[in-house]
Formats: sequence, C-alpha cells, structure tokens
Amino acid sequence: MNSNTVQMNQWIAWFIYVLPWAMAVTFVAAAALRWFVHYTVRRHEWFAREFEKRVNSFMETQVPGKVKDASFYVLSKKLLEKTFYEVFELRDRRLRRNPDKLMRTSDRVFLIKPGCAWLVKDILKQLKFLKWTDDTPKMLNITKSTFGHNPCFNRLFGILPINSLNDMLSILPGLFVVAGILGTFLGIRGGLTALGSMSLEDLEATRRVMDAFLGEIAFAMTSSIVGITFSLLLHVWNTSFNPERSFHSMIDRFESSLDLLWYRSDNNEYPTNDGEFDENREPAEVLASESVKMAITKSGMQDKVEKIGA
Repeated sequence: MNSNTVQMNQWIAWFIYVLPWAMAVTFVAAAALRWFVHYTVRRHEWFAREFEKRVNSFMETQVPGKVKDASFYVLSKKLLEKTFYEVFELRDRRLRRNPDKLMRTSDRVFLIKPGCAWLVKDILKQLKFLKWTDDTPKMLNITKSTFGHNPCFNRLFGILPINSLNDMLSILPGLFVVAGILGTFLGIRGGLTALGSMSLEDLEATRRVMDAFLGEIAFAMTSSIVGITFSLLLHVWNTSFNPERSFHSMIDRFESSLDLLWYRSDNNEYPTNDGEFDENREPAEVLASESVKMAITKSGMQDKVEKIGA
C-alpha cells in the first residue's frame, strides 16, 4: 500500500474510534438543550395558566346583562397586572421562607420575570388598538404574535433561537442513525483495503489479515449500535419533553381567556388617565391599592344592580 492509502486508513480508524464518543457527547448536550427548551416554553404556559385562573375567577363573579360600561382593554389590563404581581409576589414570599437558590438561578438564566413583563406590555399594546365590533376579533393571531416575538422566551438563555434549535433537536435522532451507519461503512472500507495485501501462498499472513479484517468489522459495527441506541433514547426523550404540546396549550389558554373578557365587555375604550404597566413596582403595594379599587367598584356595581332590579 502506498503512503496515501496508509494515511487514509489511519484517518478512518481514528474517525471510527472517536465517533461513538462524539455521539455520546452530542446526545448529552442535545438532551440537556431539549429540556431547557421545554422548560422555557413551560414558562409561557405557566403564566398563561395563571392568567386563565384569574379570568375564570373574575367571570364567576359576573352577572350577565346586569352591568354595563365594561372596557375590554381595562379588564384585560387589570387581570394581566393582577396575574403578574400576584404570581411573583407569592413566589417571592415562598423564597423568603425557604430560600431556593435553584429557583433564583433559573429566574436569571431563563429570564422568567422579564419575559412575563414583556408579554404583558406587548399584549396590552395590541389590545388597545382593537376596534369594538359585535364579532370576536382574531385573538389567536394576537396571542401567537405576542408569544412569538417575546425576546426573552423565543431565545434560549436570550441567545439561541428556540425554533431553529427545536427543529435541529427533532432531526438529531435520524442523524445518529446515519452517523452510525457511516462509521460502519468506513470501517468496512478500511478492512477491504487491507484485504488487497493478502497472499494465498502465505496462509499464516492471510489468516492474520482476515482476523484483523473481522476485528475491524466488529469494531465498526459498534458505531451503528451506538447510533441506533442514542437515536431511540433521544426520540423517547424528545417525545417526553415535547415543547409543542405546551405551546399549543399556552395559546389555547390565553386565547380563550381573552375571548371570555371580550364577551363580558361592551366597548374597548382606552382610559387616558390610566398609567402604563410598570413591572418594577412593589407587588404588595400594587395589590393592596387594587383591592381597595375593586371594593369601591364592586360597591358601585351593586348599587347599579339594585337600581336596575328596582
């Protein structure tokens, strides 16, 4: 064999040896990234679920057809702010009682609070320009647009685009199989090259060449076995932590909540004296003042209901 063939066989042998370890490292990294993507999307769903709870609680207190002058924007803003301040106030209380360094770290790494604040601001920006009609507007498009453009939630760690990363992780099980088969074929190719040096006149040398060839084939098959194994494991992992289910659940929850508020409203007036949402305000102070306002408003509504009933 010439020097080029020898060098090529050395490269092939090195590649076959390194390939299973490279696939193992890739598998661990892919599994971790998949969980990170799933966790990030679940932060969307967590806030949407909390918002849905408060909207349903609000709707249970309402009497159909009794109270007028309900602005869709005002209702949405109050409930979104209530959701934001309450969930982080309650969580901060739990952290003060039981300091959880992991939770605090995840807040910083996954930008949970800034992402929720951006979500509230962006959805309110779109809702205030809706024109009031008898037909329900396309809340689905508004919700998808809001969640899709959130810079804190559509990028992992604020850097890696989640959509592209999720697509790559979804096709990785198939790439493991291809890489394993490639390693096997390269091993067979290297062994076949060695067969060319056999001489039937020297049976001992021929036996050694055949033994080496079978050993290379057996070692090359390891690549396929490792590739198929990692492919199956990653496929199960991807299915178990599929962010698409959480994404669809999140969209449905948020859309249905906004639809309920639209049905409850009879206009979409934008109050000029109402301040902008400020995520840096003290949650306890905001919630206390909001409770006072709600008590006053509820009293006024009760008077209207009694007048109408009279």
